Amino acid sequence: MLPGRYGMISFEKLFNGIYNGITVLVTGHTGFKGSWLSLWLTQMGAKIIGYSKDIPTDPNHFLLLKEKGYFENMIDIRGDIRDIKKLDEVFNKYKPDIVFHLAAQPLVRNSYKNPIETYETNVIGTLKVFEACRKAGVKAIVNITSDKCYENKEWVWGYREIDPMGGYDLYSSSKGCAELLTSSYRNSFFNLNDYKIKHNTLLASCRAGNVIGGGDWAKDRLIPDVMISTSKKEKVKIRKPHATRPWQHVLEPLSGYLMIGQRLLEGKKEFAEGWNFGPDGEGNITVEDVLKNMKNYWCEIDYEVDNSSQQFHEANLLKLDCSKAHYYLKWKSVWDNQKTFEKTARWYKEYYNNNKIMSMLDLEEYINDANLGNIAWTQK
Repeated sequence: MLPGRYGMISFEKLFNGIYNGITVLVTGHTGFKGSWLSLWLTQMGAKIIGYSKDIPTDPNHFLLLKEKGYFENMIDIRGDIRDIKKLDEVFNKYKPDIVFHLAAQPLVRNSYKNPIETYETNVIGTLKVFEACRKAGVKAIVNITSDKCYENKEWVWGYREIDPMGGYDLYSSSKGCAELLTSSYRNSFFNLNDYKIKHNTLLASCRAGNVIGGGDWAKDRLIPDVMISTSKKEKVKIRKPHATRPWQHVLEPLSGYLMIGQRLLEGKKEFAEGWNFGPDGEGNITVEDVLKNMKNYWCEIDYEVDNSSQQFHEANLLKLDCSKAHYYLKWKSVWDNQKTFEKTARWYKEYYNNNKIMSMLDLEEYINDANLGNIAWTQK
């Protein structure tokens, strides 16, 4: 239990207590989502092995949390997922029960500049992680890809898990390939018909929409660009003001990933599939509307449209259909748009103006709100 703003929160009991005391390997733990996931797992009593190539940003959310003492018991390893020898050494030494695979080249614009690295990391790197898991006999694997893995037809309804993979740009297609790899690897080595007969591993993949929240400083992302510019009292240039995305706080898809991990660890093979985690319809709004909303919580935010002709292709409309997660997992969002924008803007405002890290308080509030809403993963 952790004493905090909301009293004693029983982190260890979340997700039916499945993560308390088990060994979890998180690839990409120094990234934005990986650091938030590691914080949550740590509080639930998991033994975490973090595996990342480097510290991807400066500042960095993982390092800020580490300096505050949240990762004292984490095994923090620097390694490239393309290095199968290093992966095998780590898996053999620490023998994780479950792997959350988040390590990736995560940026669309960077995929145009570094196409080979993008495919080597997002496809071949994922393959090597799967191989390390197979050889080590890992019980559960949750592969995190992206909503951009779908063949985007710019239509108004959300993509379902049965829709075809695709991708116009190199990043998106690499994530589509990672999904195809996940499916074929499951069929070939972790076939559900052979579970508990020829193998003991369950493999699922998760796709999420645009995640925002405190602690993201990745280059060429809307929120980090806006917050860095605001901290310098500068206008930020936005590329596609009318592009529509499914915005959600980073903790929302993480709760979905953790629910899938729980089911796999419990041996429920029907959950070893692909899953979408995104906001309800009201979460799909334009880039410009995001900034207008966030300005309500940090009035110094200012922006202008970049009309440069040298822009890479990016989708204008993209949304997910999350009916499957709603129905079978009883998963649903905790925070609406306004709460998401408020928590994100105030996290950066407190960091830049008062040198405060609000992550633990945000996590506590999120869990408290989920508990008040009787969200499935908070219940016994």
